[in-house]
Amino acid sequence: MPKLLIVTSSYPRYLEGFYSGRPGLSSASFREQKDAYDHDAFGWASCWSDPLALQGYQVTNIVWNVEPMQRAWAKESGRADFADLDLKQIALLQAKEMQPDLLWFDDYDRAFLNALRQQVPSIRGVLGWVGSALPKTDIWRQLDLILSCAPESVATLKGSGFPVACFPHSFDARVIDRLVTRPKSVAISFVGQLTRVSDFHLQRDALLERLADEVPLEIHSPSAFVTRSEELKTLVKIGVCHGMQVLRGLGVPISLLREVPVLGIVAGLSPEQCRPVNPRLAPFLKPALFGLSMYQLVADSLLTLNIHADSSPDFASNMRLFEVTGAGSCLVTDWKQNLHELFEPDSEAVVFKTAEECVEKVKWLLDNRKAAEEISRAGQRRTLNNYTFVHRAGALAVLLDKVLSGRAADAGRSSS
Repeated sequence: MPKLLIVTSSYPRYLEGFYSGRPGLSSASFREQKDAYDHDAFGWASCWSDPLALQGYQVTNIVWNVEPMQRAWAKESGRADFADLDLKQIALLQAKEMQPDLLWFDDYDRAFLNALRQQVPSIRGVLGWVGSALPKTDIWRQLDLILSCAPESVATLKGSGFPVACFPHSFDARVIDRLVTRPKSVAISFVGQLTRVSDFHLQRDALLERLADEVPLEIHSPSAFVTRSEELKTLVKIGVCHGMQVLRGLGVPISLLREVPVLGIVAGLSPEQCRPVNPRLAPFLKPALFGLSMYQLVADSLLTLNIHADSSPDFASNMRLFEVTGAGSCLVTDWKQNLHELFEPDSEAVVFKTAEECVEKVKWLLDNRKAAEEISRAGQRRTLNNYTFVHRAGALAVLLDKVLSGRAADAGRSSS
C-alpha cells in the first residue's frame, strides 16, 4: 500500500483559540492532541485518511506548526532535546519515520521542501496545492504536480509550463454528526477573511458594506481583531499608497507598480483601502470562527453568504460553497459561469450578479423562511450525494497514481 504524507500548517490565530478553549490539552499526549485537532475539522485535518484508504493509500497528516502537539510527539519518541528542536526539524523526523512514497506539500518554504526530499529518499513524487490567489514563489518548479481548485490558477500555471490539474474542494460529511441540531437563530451570516489588497477581497468588502446597512448580517472575520503591529503596517502602507498615487500621476502604469516586490500590493488602492478594517464594517464585525464553531454558526444560520475572492473572477471554486451547503444553511453566493454545474441556481443555492440583486434576494428569503429552508435542504443533498471527500477520493487516487508512476504531466493534460 503506497504511503502519502500530507505536510501542512494551521492558522496561528486558530491554534491560539483551539488550545485556550481546551485547558490542559497542550500537556496531553500527542495522540490525544491529534485526535482533538482532527475532531474539530479545521481545514483538511484528517479528511483524506479514510477515503484514500479505500483507494489503497495509507495517509499521514503532519501539521508542522502545532507546537504543543509536535513537541509531544518528539518527547514520546525519546528525543531528549524535544523542547529545543525547530518545529520543521520535528516534521522531518516524522517524515523519516513514515518513509512515504508521495508527499503532498501544502506550504511555500522551498528550503523545507528540499530538506524533506533530501533527507527522506523514499519520496518519489511531490504534489502542491494553491487556491485562486497565486503567491509569488518559485516553489512551483520543485513540484511534480500542482493541484488547484481554481480554474483561473490552473490556466495561469499551465501557461507558464507547470504540471497542474484542477481538483475541487470537498466536504467532510462526518462534521454533521458533531453539530447540535437546533432552530435557526441567525438570519444571515458571513464567515471569512477581509484582506483589503488587490486580488483578495475588495469586492467582498464593498458588498458586505452594502448588505450590512440593509439586513441583519453577522460578519465573523479575523479582521475583527487588529494587532498593534498591524496598525503600524497600515501607516506604512498608507504612506506607500500616497507615493504610488504620485507615481501614477506622473504616468507610471499601475501594472508596473504592482510588480514592485512587497510594496506592489497597495498599487491601485486608495489610502482608506489600505486600512486593515473597513471603518464602515467595524461595528458589524464579530470574532473569527474556525473548525466546528464555524460549522455550528453556519448550521444555525438561515442564510450564509459566500463571496469569492477577487482572484476568482470567472469560476466558482472556493471551499465555502461546500461547507455551507454541507452544514445545512441556505447558500447565497455570487454568480460564476460554472456555478450551474455545481448547484441548480435558486433551487440548491441562491445566486446573485449584483449587490442590488443580492439585497433583494436576501430580503425575500428572510420574509420566506420556508423557501430558504427548502433550498438549504436541496443544497445539502447535492453536496452529500456528490461532493464529499469520499466522492472525490477516486479522482485524487488517479492523480496520485500518475505522480507515483512518473506521469504527472499526463495528470495535468487529463484535467484540461
